[in-house]
Amino acid sequence: MVESYIEDIVTTSLILPPPHFEGSSREGRPLPGYHYGSGGFKISLIAGCHADEPTGPRLLRHLVSYLSQQESSHPLLQGYSWWIVPHANPDGEVANRGWYAESDNHYSLPRYLQYAVRELPGDDMEYGFPIEGRAGPLRPENAFIYELWKKAGLSFHLHASLHSMATSFGPWFLIDPAWVGRSDILQEQCRKKTKELGYLLNDIDRSGEKGFHRISEGFCARPNSEAMKAYFLERDDPKTAALFHPSSMESIRSLGGDCLTLVSEMPFFTIPNASQSMAWPNPDYQKWQRLMANWKMELLTGKKREEVVLQEAHHLGLRSMAVEDQMRLQWELVAAGVRQVEKRRFAKS
Repeated sequence: MVESYIEDIVTTSLILPPPHFEGSSREGRPLPGYHYGSGGFKISLIAGCHADEPTGPRLLRHLVSYLSQQESSHPLLQGYSWWIVPHANPDGEVANRGWYAESDNHYSLPRYLQYAVRELPGDDMEYGFPIEGRAGPLRPENAFIYELWKKAGLSFHLHASLHSMATSFGPWFLIDPAWVGRSDILQEQCRKKTKELGYLLNDIDRSGEKGFHRISEGFCARPNSEAMKAYFLERDDPKTAALFHPSSMESIRSLGGDCLTLVSEMPFFTIPNASQSMAWPNPDYQKWQRLMANWKMELLTGKKREEVVLQEAHHLGLRSMAVEDQMRLQWELVAAGVRQVEKRRFAKS
């Protein structure tokens, strides 16, 4: 089973091979893509669409390193075909190098607050993918990934875009709306692994805002560009609404088939769910947004030292989530998605 390889993947030596495909970022940096395996089950994995989310790229680089060292008879190579872009945003990665290192197993809250850089709508790679006849690519990185999918030939069975959050109650898993009624294995497997690792699930109900429909504890339907546009149009902001292109999930599904698309949302820092409320806006979320904004200002102005902010945050209950645990749960989502699709395929045969 795919999930059984997670410890090998997380702990493998990070030795990246030459890419099988290479594009170029907007600023001219190399954009590597990889293809491994000859199996009929086609999987697309991307990460880094949001520049300040390094955990997904780290997992995918470890996966590429691991797959590149295996014989062709390895089960992951015989049964599956992997199309991987470890970091979709090389320019954004460089801009964020001030607050983390590839070897970190916990991210630093003060450094994150001071140095994290994130693109705004209209420059957001996740919402910059093309759909032929509807929208073109926002950036050259989006165009490269889309052409890579087309090189793969027939439609994909599974696509995961690996994301993170600064803070939440715990891991949050987003599922393709077309697969919500067919996600029993996926939900059970991810929920079990999260609790085994000692984390709460992020359980909020955004009541469909931006396409976020709660499914069950810790699970939500993934958003989409049309719902994003509607959100801003309802607020009389057509300028922002017009900035949203299709997401990677919408784009890859436009190529045909019934691709299960998934999004991981792993928190860098977990917050206590003091109110036990699923409501949105959530009072605990709002409290921590204010705290984070205040700490950021105090750090940038020199009003507080990093160690003071750390002490205050820890006293109030903020905890740094181990990066390797974030990686384990991102892989669990991919593995659970594989099991879910395989169940569907076998049921049809």
